[in-house]
Amino acid sequence: MDMRTACAYQLDMAKKLEKLRMSPKKPFDPGKPYDSLPLVPSAQVLETPAVLRKCIAAGRALAALQQAAHLIPNQDILINSIPLREAKDSSAIENILTTNDNLFRHANVDPDSADDATKETLRYRTALMQGFKDIQTRPLSTRTAVTICRTIKNIDIDIRSGSGTALIHQPSGKVIYTPPEGETILRDKLSALERFLHAQDGIDPLIRMAAAHYQFEAIHPFIDGNGRTGRILNTLVLIENGLLSLPILYLSRYIQEHRTGYHERLLAVTTHGAWEPWLLFMLSAVKETSIWTTGKIHAIRELMDATVTHVKTASPKIYSQELVEIIFVQPYSRIGDLVAAGLANRVTASKYLKELALKGVLEERKEGRENLFINIRLLDLLVTDENRFKPFA
Repeated sequence: MDMRTACAYQLDMAKKLEKLRMSPKKPFDPGKPYDSLPLVPSAQVLETPAVLRKCIAAGRALAALQQAAHLIPNQDILINSIPLREAKDSSAIENILTTNDNLFRHANVDPDSADDATKETLRYRTALMQGFKDIQTRPLSTRTAVTICRTIKNIDIDIRSGSGTALIHQPSGKVIYTPPEGETILRDKLSALERFLHAQDGIDPLIRMAAAHYQFEAIHPFIDGNGRTGRILNTLVLIENGLLSLPILYLSRYIQEHRTGYHERLLAVTTHGAWEPWLLFMLSAVKETSIWTTGKIHAIRELMDATVTHVKTASPKIYSQELVEIIFVQPYSRIGDLVAAGLANRVTASKYLKELALKGVLEERKEGRENLFINIRLLDLLVTDENRFKPFA
């Protein structure tokens, strides 16, 4: 066999092996558990020219977001704001609906008094931060996913041993996907997914994240909470690979806005092995979300600077950088927040907040026995797509 023939033979064998790797052992039947769900394919299948071009653009946008995050001197300002928007939209995808007012009001004080939907949405933020903390000391794994799902659902949930929830096409009522069944099968597939996540095979981390997200959703390892757990894992994959330092990529915004396309492309991977459209969708999500979030961070920084200038001018006797930072970390500020930060006793803290309300920085609102002091300009930035704010008088 000459060199050219040998090369052709090796290429043919590689294609056959890849086809075997991707093909289920049995034909796909949407009404039966998809126990033969294939492994994630190799880079040869995933990294098409179109996907690689899109990956470059998404990577640049994500790098700009990473850089923008350093514009905010107190990182708690970002951690206490953008993840709440992510929590709200990720929960809304699962029809768990709350309001921005309820979410930010209960985010850091007395969440137990919130309604059930707000509590569950806040647990998403808690789960995201728990996952962020966990991967600082150990690799992303099935254990991470279990911890996240338990936190979201607030129950001692684990990899299911019974059947999963079938996906139903709403207009027709037909079953279009049934996930794998049986704890052993699920753990085997999750172990294979772990190996893919940590493989040293040169696949770009953004492509790896998108492919892993499909695989996790197809495995559907929990009786509930899979979608939200999978969306948290997206951010953690990027952090673990050094593309983000904080969990501030607001991907659920894009997914919520393109919900139908999201589900259609997920299903197309299962039914037709259509990896390219799925990967292009997720890379567009990363790019557009990064651009949106970068603009939002720049606007927050501009508002902080404007607030500092205004307070220095209008109320120089009470101004401090720490005071301004507190009303950005806690858009719904309470007297106790200033006391806990060591800025003042209760009498002085009340004086500071009322002064800021008088000067148009905050809005005072009576809630039961306590007064809330709301950073309206910041909230408007956080809950809308606008990056402009009302100037100070």
